[in-house]
Amino acid sequence: MEQLRTLWDEQYARIAAIVPDAHCELVHRNAFELTIAVLLSAQCTDVMVNAVTPGLFAAYRTPQQFAEASVEDVAHAIRKIGLFRTKAKHIVQLCRKLIDAYGGEIPTTREELMTLPGIGRKSANVILSTAFGVPAIAVDTHVERVSKRLGVVHARTSVAAVERELMVRLPEHEWTRAHHRLVLFGRYHCTAMRPQCAQCTLRTICPEGQRHHEGGWTR
Repeated sequence: MEQLRTLWDEQYARIAAIVPDAHCELVHRNAFELTIAVLLSAQCTDVMVNAVTPGLFAAYRTPQQFAEASVEDVAHAIRKIGLFRTKAKHIVQLCRKLIDAYGGEIPTTREELMTLPGIGRKSANVILSTAFGVPAIAVDTHVERVSKRLGVVHARTSVAAVERELMVRLPEHEWTRAHHRLVLFGRYHCTAMRPQCAQCTLRTICPEGQRHHEGGWTR
């Protein structure tokens, strides 16, 4: 166990050196805008979300305005986003829930956040950590992929188990920053297709990188 922990410490130190300025790339001005942006980001890039949200938030500035809007109008405003009809429905429902249950304010606990339409545990963790400074690790596709490639967890480990394992391996004060570092490392370096193993400083201590570098990536 100590040997594995030492290996992870070195892996994480190298990721930290690659991604020193780790932060949420979703552009937002407050917890409400972040919540909507996080909802929109499901199965969509942050770049695309950031291209849509300025116009969306110019048209609908408050939960009340979203709650009073038609789903069709909101869908039209986010039509460039994948799954835009479902997401528009969730946005309107979410804002109505905010008004009815939380006085129009974004709740500050994971349990309450997960009562909002379109917000699951991963999204709730992003909102908690980014908007409210509550330590949390949100396991998205990048965090899951990097964790499994590095051998932190087994390839068939569930998302929930990945979160638990990272929480054990990292000090609580590092959880939020670690989430962003793993996301950005996976987004720009350890990509799903053709990761940059040849240039990666982790290759010598990454099981997947050692296994696939010589033969090249084919998936």
